[in-house]
Amino acid sequence: MQLTGVRCTLRPWRIGDARSLAKYADNANIARNLRDRFPQPYTVRDAKAFIRSCATTRPHVSFAIVVGGEAVGGAGFSPGGDVERFSAEIGYWLGEPFWSRGIATEAVRLLSDYAFETCRVLRLFAVPFADNGPSIRVLEKAGYTREAILRSSAVKAGIVRDQALYALVNTRWIEK
Repeated sequence: MQLTGVRCTLRPWRIGDARSLAKYADNANIARNLRDRFPQPYTVRDAKAFIRSCATTRPHVSFAIVVGGEAVGGAGFSPGGDVERFSAEIGYWLGEPFWSRGIATEAVRLLSDYAFETCRVLRLFAVPFADNGPSIRVLEKAGYTREAILRSSAVKAGIVRDQALYALVNTRWIEK
């Protein structure tokens, strides 16, 4: 399974991606805007554990962002449960050398289309830190709409931060 765009490809993680994953993920500029579960420093051991955790999930919900044959970032979504079972939180990150090239926006579009068409997701949402302008621009360029500012909703590195709530609704969704 592969999702192909002009700037990047999304594909399931492979154990052979561990070194590349650690190389790009081990960056404080990336970790400062992600959840605490994203290790910092990020080691090859962390990469292998993460890749193994993705191996048996079906349908695939976590993908490597591949540029030039190398895994340079990640994108995925976490489906909700119960009455939110048709909603999912989307997340993504990209290695710093690849910023400002439209790669993350394309990856979010590819992943959103896959979630809507293959996994029957009704609503995708993201909660970037409100001061993370580049991530917010990625979401807006990918068609997401800001629904709210969640005041004092997160604490990262001991600092209270606001989050923005962005969402994209699958207008083609029809419950059967």
